[in-house]
Amino acid sequence: MAITVEFLGATAEVTGSCHLVTAGDKKILLDCGLIQGRSDDERRNRDAFPFDPRTIDAVVLSHAHIDHSGRLPMLVKAGFNGFIYTHRACRDLCRIMLKDSAFLYEKDVEWENKKRARKGLKLVDALYTVDDAKLAMSHFKGLVYQQKKRILPNVTIRLNDAGHILGSSIVELWLEDEGVQKKLVFSGDLGRSGMPILEDPTDIHDADLVVMESTYGDRLHRSWQETQDEISEVLSTATNGSGNILIPAFAVGRTQEILYLFAKYYSEWSLDRWQIFLDSPLAIEATRIFMQHSDLFDDDMLALWQQNKHQSILPNLHISRTTNQSIALNRIHSGAIIIAGSGMCTGGRIKQHLKHNVWRSDCHVIISGFQAQGTLGRSLVDGASNIKLWGETVRVAASIHTIGGLSAHADQAGLINWYKQFDHSPPLVLVHGEQEAQVCLQERLQTETNANVSIATYGQKLDLNAF
Repeated sequence: MAITVEFLGATAEVTGSCHLVTAGDKKILLDCGLIQGRSDDERRNRDAFPFDPRTIDAVVLSHAHIDHSGRLPMLVKAGFNGFIYTHRACRDLCRIMLKDSAFLYEKDVEWENKKRARKGLKLVDALYTVDDAKLAMSHFKGLVYQQKKRILPNVTIRLNDAGHILGSSIVELWLEDEGVQKKLVFSGDLGRSGMPILEDPTDIHDADLVVMESTYGDRLHRSWQETQDEISEVLSTATNGSGNILIPAFAVGRTQEILYLFAKYYSEWSLDRWQIFLDSPLAIEATRIFMQHSDLFDDDMLALWQQNKHQSILPNLHISRTTNQSIALNRIHSGAIIIAGSGMCTGGRIKQHLKHNVWRSDCHVIISGFQAQGTLGRSLVDGASNIKLWGETVRVAASIHTIGGLSAHADQAGLINWYKQFDHSPPLVLVHGEQEAQVCLQERLQTETNANVSIATYGQKLDLNAF
């Protein structure tokens, strides 16, 4: 018997988080996320799991983002019958996010099968269905921060606020086997100190092995003040023009941050000159869940919420729930700020808004989050002169603004500072980052600490008894 961790996702890439922990005869999965990006990458989601789901005793989910949670319905469908432990706010977000993900898969397959039927080709199944997502939710157990929970006879966990999105967790695991106890700490996705709405990431001080994300391991974010100034400048420039502003935004986390900043600086940024549209059913539901968990807000957000909770947080905010309401926005050629998903422009309503606006020189697009390789959002960030939308080539004449300072991920300095809070520099393994970012972070950590820092490779298994 042994205590091991095996890396089965988010190795040399940012999506598909999945790590298998074994303690004696018990197996625990840390995250079970979808692979996102290029079509070839996303096809890997259909591959069989590299383990028998029926042998997994429990899942511990760090947070609700689909690249961490999105394969859970498949796991249950394939025979997993244990509990999925996560923060209660994460559980509530997963209820809407997994359902939304399944709905999109069903719609995509419906469209694909119409084309296949006309060609006489074999029909395909959705990756998973809404019913599969509902079944997965029946396995969730909601926890709170800072309380130890024995989830198996030889496995105890504690969730700590990661400050990334609502209900995101840093996971501490105490693992026992044949009288030996080892402690593994999994960062999940780490947020940033001073980030709007949420508390700062929790410092952890002891571990035998640390597994840490490295998304922005090769760069520093702009300061919050610089970021706010940059948004103000974009809004000022756009106000003097005659077009619309499009903001592709992740439904959970980024959308709520943008609404918070718009409310806080409403007068200073002259937002009364605009009509603001939240055009994402998922983001609308996620915002409602955020408000149900106001106990997790930081002091500034809590004060703003208490001041505005009986009315709209923005006087000129319009909620576009239905498809017809979304289509109606295509007739607005000036004065609209449209916040819509998806955050990487890979689907959702933002693609329609790009089709109707991105070819116009008076349009502005604010990129507010990480754009994975192979996504439409990444193409815009990289300066593409044309993009493809439903097979049609569309010219990009809009001004593209990348506001990196809004990221919900810690930057290089934040990652290093979080790790430095551990006593005695425990061994560190980097996951959830592109290779260039990981190598850069590894070199900086080895320069600034005495740590043994390695980069996880797919299928690599580490024995914690060796540390």
